[in-house]
Amino acid sequence: MRHGDPDDPLLRQVLPVVEEDRIVPGFELDAVGDGAARGATGLIHKYDGRALLIATGSCAVHCRYCFRRHFPYAEETAAANRWQSSLDYLRAEPTISEVLLSGGDPLSLATGKLAELTDALATLPQIRRLRLHTRLPVVLPERVDAPLLEWLSHLPWPVVVVAHANHPNEIDTAVAGAFAKLRGEGVTLLNQAVLLRGVNDDPDTLAALSERLLETGVLPYYLHQLDHVAGTAHFEVDDARALALLANLQARLPGYLVPKLVREVAGDTGKRPLA
Repeated sequence: MRHGDPDDPLLRQVLPVVEEDRIVPGFELDAVGDGAARGATGLIHKYDGRALLIATGSCAVHCRYCFRRHFPYAEETAAANRWQSSLDYLRAEPTISEVLLSGGDPLSLATGKLAELTDALATLPQIRRLRLHTRLPVVLPERVDAPLLEWLSHLPWPVVVVAHANHPNEIDTAVAGAFAKLRGEGVTLLNQAVLLRGVNDDPDTLAALSERLLETGVLPYYLHQLDHVAGTAHFEVDDARALALLANLQARLPGYLVPKLVREVAGDTGKRPLA
């Protein structure tokens, strides 16, 4: 972050501002329907073939645009009762072949706790893939340490790590090093970003983000339109502007560097493409 600059794009993502207190129609506590998709304690089952575990409510940073900023983590954490409720649900749903670890941030858990969970998941024969949605390699790259890499190396499934960087300035040499260590364990690395006013809503920034990601072995995956969560309206970029930005990226970058522009809509069977 640039010292003394309140408009720094990294600071803007984490700095509380008075605009968060504005009540804006259409911006709700649970904008993406997590509550309605609850399958068990801390388990969200929205889409066919995959289920998401709220592994923890903890994060390394509190992003001000977070779509789970009002999530009831105290009551809805999958680790309660040694994951038993979630495991029972998965055991009864043999069509679920992919488990997503989210939160909070799953890498906020101790590596031993993660191993406890994956040891239990390994008893479920239908599980074919593990996906981790995490911001820690970006905001705390030291978390990618020897014990974590050792844990990854012994997992019985292909592992996908979906990182979360919104701006190229977030990817410094330490972050690049963390990504390299993950790649060294055979992890597939993707990035999802959120389109945020005042952070990355210009074509040069988005193009630089895609280029920087590729330099560090990460493919752009999703560019999310802002979820309409209470307290986040000051970050919104309208759809017309979002589509214009996407068109600019498509004109200047190869297709594999252009993330999918999507929105999450409660009740949909997957992320909704906007183009």
